[in-house]
Amino acid sequence: MQDVQSAQTDLTAHANDAGPDPAARLSKMAGALVGSEILKIAAEIRALMGQGVPVCNLTVGDFSPKQFPIPEVLQQAILRALERSETNYPAANGQAELRQAIQRFYERELGLRYPLDSFLVAGGARPVIYGVYRTVVDAGDTVIYPVPSWNNNHYVHMCGARGVPVVCGPETRFLPTGDALLSELPSARLVCLNSPLNPTGTAISADALRGICDAILAENRKREQRGERPVYLMYDHIYWMLRFGDTQHVTPPGLRPEMARYTVFVDGISKAFAATGLRVGWAVGPVDIIKQMSAVLGHVGAWAPRPEQMATVDLLSDSKAIHAYASKFLQGLDRRLELLHTGFQGLKKDGLQVDSIPPMGAIYLTVRINPFGRRTPAGQVLQSNEDVRKYMLTDAGIGIVPFQAFGVPGDEGWFRLSVGAVSEEEIKAALPRLARAMQALT
Repeated sequence: MQDVQSAQTDLTAHANDAGPDPAARLSKMAGALVGSEILKIAAEIRALMGQGVPVCNLTVGDFSPKQFPIPEVLQQAILRALERSETNYPAANGQAELRQAIQRFYERELGLRYPLDSFLVAGGARPVIYGVYRTVVDAGDTVIYPVPSWNNNHYVHMCGARGVPVVCGPETRFLPTGDALLSELPSARLVCLNSPLNPTGTAISADALRGICDAILAENRKREQRGERPVYLMYDHIYWMLRFGDTQHVTPPGLRPEMARYTVFVDGISKAFAATGLRVGWAVGPVDIIKQMSAVLGHVGAWAPRPEQMATVDLLSDSKAIHAYASKFLQGLDRRLELLHTGFQGLKKDGLQVDSIPPMGAIYLTVRINPFGRRTPAGQVLQSNEDVRKYMLTDAGIGIVPFQAFGVPGDEGWFRLSVGAVSEEEIKAALPRLARAMQALT
């Protein structure tokens, strides 16, 4: 056999050569796909932190295991699954034990009783969202989604659909109402909702969701009479267990049982249990839709790892452990969000151009920083959200994400702050830096 070491060929130059027409090497879809704005911001923050600059990183929708470890019952169950050599392929639609555990979990915690065939397990919530789009949306179909929202524009692009962003403002806590969707609903194939909402940390009310459900049901009755395809609702409630104060979580079928025919839930363990890296998500919906979603995702191998699936069975079956973990977890998140909210409200009282919306759920705080027209100590006039974001990073040592990353047009000073990867001490240290940076503007 030929000596491998002596036969090595350096392919670096060829691998880096995109040729005279780089665009021709890609599909039109991939060539026009926009990268994540949040990942670009994260790269800037890593570069600064690598230079020893203290940064309170409020950009990532993730959790630091040092701040928020996963439940002990989940960690130990993963180890036991590995000891049992649960390392082969899982069932394509999810291990039966896990689907049964989710079925019991939904009935116990949400009061929703579905047949077992309504449950599909996947490698996190992202494949589930992609599976919903690919299963019900054809090229050219209309998809309605509110903005700000996470990544719907990218899924629309990948499916060749027609996206209709519905711009929502602070007067509705950045959430849509039935009236806001009515004008486009007759042409829609899919409506996408997320509550509690990423990026705002606000939650839809029962009245607002009831109005949206009624509009969808009325539209589908008309279509059924005409023999036309229905409109579906993708209801992403991955953050539903993370709620603060008196915030109530509501679901479409819980308000209008008939919505079970048209609603596909997106859910998983990543947010409720700080388990983002374990990649266990699931869909719940009409049996016929779930069956075909399973076929779609099966062809791309979007399965959750078998050990994590088996461990999630133990987690979801232990109601006492879930509620004990949730109590401590929510307290930690709530303290961080309240620190930021109280800090921003204090700066607002001091006359600085900031504001914030009280947190309701998830791990996010919506803030407004709008010192537009003011000049920085370096002489730059702040004219856009991007100018403010960079100034906050360089002069206040705070990483924030502008709402443009979530599809919002225009520069009105709205930003997402995420608290899952920072300590209370980091927040306390960052607030005076923010005050000094704002006070330094002229």
